[in-house]
Parts: sequence; structure tokens; C-alpha cells
Amino acid sequence: MVVRWLLWFVNGWRSQVAMQWTKPVVAVLVVLFAAIAPAVAADQTVAGLWQKVDDTTGKSVIWFLFFEKDGSYQGVAAKLFPRPEDGPMSPTCTVCRDDRKNAPILGLPIIRDMKRAGLKYENGNILDPRDGHVYSAMMTLSPDGQSLTVRGYLGFEFLGRNEVWYRLPDTALKQVDPVVVGKYLKDPVITTSALRRQQISGKSAN
Repeated sequence: MVVRWLLWFVNGWRSQVAMQWTKPVVAVLVVLFAAIAPAVAADQTVAGLWQKVDDTTGKSVIWFLFFEKDGSYQGVAAKLFPRPEDGPMSPTCTVCRDDRKNAPILGLPIIRDMKRAGLKYENGNILDPRDGHVYSAMMTLSPDGQSLTVRGYLGFEFLGRNEVWYRLPDTALKQVDPVVVGKYLKDPVITTSALRRQQISGKSAN
């Protein structure tokens, strides 16, 4: 009887000790995660390759290459995937009304002047190369850096429409036209991951 009581007492004591240690450890882990999460998010930028997909077929419609230039981000048409329903496409932007008029669609700056604020990119604009209209735009990067919500609008943000684009792996850069890569990337063999790190370290140095 005494032995059973001793076993019950020891087991209960161990449980109490374990609970007393577990609570502080969990609390410390929560604090650490809360501290690390914003830092991880801060390291994410939109720089790199992205794809817009057809909502019906799931196939790529266009790829975009994003990079930082003069303190803002822009995205250029990096690879085109013409669809039969889109009809014939002009190789140049004949309907553009600014400095992009008659510029080749491949490599054309579609998104300009995006100012980064953490995971948000604001005060930018987006071109519709089908009619030459330029709309106000903003973007939101997911915390894991793998999806990008792009919103174009005319006048008021709530009147706009969202699209979700998806990040492509570094290996996809090999499929981009060398002319586009050579024009917008200083080092043609640089990976998009290295591009993001390069831009982050550049900002830190400044």
C-alpha cells in the first residue's frame, strides 16, 4: 500500500514539475516566433519571376519579372503564352500612349512605381497592353513570399479587381528570353533568390 502511494506521489510530482517547466517553455517559444515572423516577412520582396494563370485551365497566361529600380519596383512581361481566344496579338504595344508606345510586348514594363511598405506595394500603376489604359495599382505579398495579390483600379481602390499571381522557381529563369534577362538583370546568370537577397542587403547597407 505504501509503495503504491509512493508511486502515486512521485508520478504526481513529476507531472507537476513537467507542467511547471512546459508553460514557461511554450511562452518563450511563442515570444520567439512572434519576434522572428516579422523579420522573415521583412526579408521577402517581390523581386523575381511570377506567373499569372488562367482561372479556368490553370495554364500560364504571362510571366512577369519584378526588380527594384531607383527606389521602386516594376514588373515586365518576361514570357508570353498567347491563347486562341485572345486573337492575334501585335508584337509591339501600338496602343500605348506614353514612352512604351510601339515598344515590344515582350520585355514591356507592365507595372511601375510600386513603393514597398513591408509586404505591401503601393502608389504604383499597371498597364493594360490591350488598350493602352494605365490604372492605379497596389500589391500585397503573402508572408511566405509565394503568392502576390495584384489590384488594379480606376479612381477608387474599392472599385478595383484582385488577381493572384504565383512565384516561379529560380530554374524558370532559364526559360525567359535572354534579351529580357540581359536588359533587366545586371548579371544574366543570377538567380531570382539571389536577386532578392541582393536588393535586401543593398537597402540594409544604405
